[in-house]
Amino acid sequence: MAERQLSTPESPAVELLDAGVRVGGRTIWSEVSMSMRAGEFVALLGANGSGKSTLLKTILGALPLAAGEARVLGRAPGAANAAIGYLPQRRAFEAGMGLRGRDIVRMGLDGDRWGLPLPWRGRRGTEGPAGRRVAEVIEMVGASGYAERPMGECSGGEQQRLLIAQALVGRPRLFLLDEPLDSLDLPNQAAIAALVAEICRSQGVSVLLVAHDVNPLLPYLDRVVYLARGHAVEGSVEEVITDEALSRLYGVPIEVLRASDGRLVVVGQPEPPAHHHDRHSHAHGHHDGAHDHDHGHAHAG
Repeated sequence: MAERQLSTPESPAVELLDAGVRVGGRTIWSEVSMSMRAGEFVALLGANGSGKSTLLKTILGALPLAAGEARVLGRAPGAANAAIGYLPQRRAFEAGMGLRGRDIVRMGLDGDRWGLPLPWRGRRGTEGPAGRRVAEVIEMVGASGYAERPMGECSGGEQQRLLIAQALVGRPRLFLLDEPLDSLDLPNQAAIAALVAEICRSQGVSVLLVAHDVNPLLPYLDRVVYLARGHAVEGSVEEVITDEALSRLYGVPIEVLRASDGRLVVVGQPEPPAHHHDRHSHAHGHHDGAHDHDHGHAHAG
């Protein structure tokens, strides 16, 4: 391994050095190096099954590295999770679900955000520091008009804003979002991308956002990390989403076109070979592509 040193704890929000992960006996990706500075907005791109969700799980300490090193907020993965806001892939809220949006946001403070709150927790008032923080973050994401509505009655875009508020209510230093634009229509994709960018800038939060399509994020990104064929390339959009960089990453000729409206279109991106592996690894409780809904290869990312 090259004689490079991981930076000091006060430097990057996320740093990987020649990192590799194996799941179910197969290598998901290897020799991945990236350095995400504090306060940056970075997109994690790649096709279905390329290992994007696996990388988030590695940052959270849920999957160990098979090779290389990682530091997250200056510590080992998992050690700084209290300072990380995490928005997993979309969860469905049934139409009859009576839990209010405000209750969902409050779970981010109560520490049981991935389950249901204890019965009394949903009925707490809005007084005190916790209540004021919940109200503050609901207003921050523009959800004040529907936070008292049952979650099952909110639209997809409204639900996503409330879930973003839940992930932010604990004042994280690092915000990880796994496909937050998935299943949203184009206007809501643009609105959520703008919201996350504003939070990144105004709150000084480092943002790592998983996406298939980079286009809604183009106006806001500092850098991108692109995963393909078990490896990654990082840099600015102009450095990474190019004919040369993606052809080298995929090992086949790739052409990047810019449409008249400014959207980037990737031509020649091969189908990922990981679909059958995803089903196998899902059976063992570890998966990346099974819920990584691919919207085709017409977009950059």
